[in-house]
Amino acid sequence: MNSIVINIGNSNIRFGLFDDDNCDISWVINTKPYRTPDELYVQMSMLYQTYKIEPKEISKVIIGSVVPQLTKVMNAAIKKIHDLDPVIVDRTTPSGVVAKSKQMGTDIYANLVAAHNMYPNRKKIVLDFGTALTASCVAEDGETLGVIIAPGIVTALNSLIAQTAQLPSIELVKPKTVLGLDTVSCMQSGMVYGFLGMVEGFIDRINEEVNDDCFVIATGGVSHVYKPLTNKIHLMDRLHTLKGLYFLGKDK
Repeated sequence: MNSIVINIGNSNIRFGLFDDDNCDISWVINTKPYRTPDELYVQMSMLYQTYKIEPKEISKVIIGSVVPQLTKVMNAAIKKIHDLDPVIVDRTTPSGVVAKSKQMGTDIYANLVAAHNMYPNRKKIVLDFGTALTASCVAEDGETLGVIIAPGIVTALNSLIAQTAQLPSIELVKPKTVLGLDTVSCMQSGMVYGFLGMVEGFIDRINEEVNDDCFVIATGGVSHVYKPLTNKIHLMDRLHTLKGLYFLGKDK
């Protein structure tokens, strides 16, 4: 059974083509500017042609969103291109994970669901390097142990550049040295090693609070920058959130 899973985030919309439980193809478009259903229809049709996807061969479309105004637009576009009603999942969708909080975002819930399904019999921490940087923890039995929300790395970097007169845009990469001697390398060190220290601090404090050595998964746009720099992150999976949405919607 082929399914399309769509994760609507604040910065990007990620699509994944699932063949049963395997995500074979994934692509990303920018969330902004907000589009009309017709614009999304045209853009999705072009991408389907690029990846040789036949809409009639898709039996289910699953949507998870943290941008309510875009959910309706995507819903209308899906109906137009696939002639079917998408399955919309959120924190109220039943799963083996107990959300506990009525304020939990769909993306965080999906992250916990994916971790619970894919890495059982241990406590897990999921680090999501998105518009916000989040760290969420789930127990062996699916109980949500808690979440941390901080400014996302790119969000913080863009704010720094916008609020200063002489700091330039930079590429987010590991600098050659921790102590920089030019503006770009100084900023790279601050963004990379500063947030790395924050992430490692999150992991240490969570492990201490739950009295365990959690299995740590990193996902989100810039997770690839931080995973090679620490042994505290055990696995990087850019499709982790999509997989959680798939698990939530596969039986609906």
